[in-house]
Amino acid sequence: MALIVQKYGGTSVGAIERIRNVAERVAKFKMLGHQVVVVLSAMSGETNRLIALAKEIDKDPDPRELDVLVSTGEQVTIALLAMALKDLGLKARSYTGWQIPIRTDSAFNKARIEDIDDRALRADLDSGQVVVVAGFQGVDSGNNITTLGRGGSDTTAVALAAALRADECQIYTDVDGVYTTDPRIVPEARKLDVITFEEMLELASLGSKVLQIRSVEFAGKYKVKLRVLSSFTDEGEGTLITFEEDSMEQPIISGIAYNRDEAKCTILGVPDRPGVAANILGPIADADIEVDMIVQNVGANNTTDFTFTVHRNDLKKALDVLDVVKDSIGAREVMGDDKIAKVSIVGVGMRTHAGVASKMFHALAAENINLRMISTSEIKISVVVEDKYMELAVRALHQAFELDRIPALDA
Repeated sequence: MALIVQKYGGTSVGAIERIRNVAERVAKFKMLGHQVVVVLSAMSGETNRLIALAKEIDKDPDPRELDVLVSTGEQVTIALLAMALKDLGLKARSYTGWQIPIRTDSAFNKARIEDIDDRALRADLDSGQVVVVAGFQGVDSGNNITTLGRGGSDTTAVALAAALRADECQIYTDVDGVYTTDPRIVPEARKLDVITFEEMLELASLGSKVLQIRSVEFAGKYKVKLRVLSSFTDEGEGTLITFEEDSMEQPIISGIAYNRDEAKCTILGVPDRPGVAANILGPIADADIEVDMIVQNVGANNTTDFTFTVHRNDLKKALDVLDVVKDSIGAREVMGDDKIAKVSIVGVGMRTHAGVASKMFHALAAENINLRMISTSEIKISVVVEDKYMELAVRALHQAFELDRIPALDA
């Protein structure tokens, strides 16, 4: 008998029939003797609908009240699933985040989990209940409802798996696993049987939408075994995310990620002196703008050009900040560009293979794709290109690294 935490996303519970299908899937695991905790998202589109309602009242809704509102989406699905399970003859009980409770900090709309009281859940599991938990939500020390940010149901599932020391955390989505890249762009993309946490964390941070990055971080920290599966088919074992690199068939590159939501900020003619980077990025951080890639080039007359990327939605705010910074540090000009995209290759095999960057750059050059920025780490290389070339870049790299082929075992 195993203890399994299963998470189902919005498309998996988007209609009554789909909720019944989830109940039947859960029932199969229960009939095998497993203890099951189910974490649910709101029905697909429901959170957006609730946010839209809030913005009809106030274009900038109060964060606390917005959390009260959007948390109701998951309350609907957990109640319906508990009813569907009982209709199948199973014992089931639903919990909102505050009922468990899942304790968080007080950062409304993007709270972080601090502690989970698992006593009630364990008692229910021991009595044969299926426990159904609302994802995405918790409660702070002042008993205010909080939410974990978009995609937070993945984090709820992993956190519960860690607290309960579950044997496996299964993330059910509308895809049947993690692919070498987006099959909508590259039809030859191949589903991976296994991928390391390190690779999955990079892919999630670089734009892969299969798993939320915080959930992968949480799983890595607490050694939670993760598996990505489809809620629409019973075929296959999905993709296992593991720490066990040595037991894997390790290709040089495991996957290609892309991100269309990038924008580039450049401040030209920056005086070349110590502390100038802090003078630029400090105000950007104070404005709560996250910075991704950074490049600094030597300019003329003892100046430098400083370029960094931000989320496209933050471009205007970042440029407004830089206009003030420009005058305070004596820089010449500020420029912005929102017609860019980031394409990245990821693989633990980079550690032991030379020439990966060269191969990547040759493949892109062959398609006449110009590189605006380059960033590297031990298992990742990212480039910024014009957004109109993004899909071409992904296809070219997928072909260059032969990711459609099943890797052969090392001799």
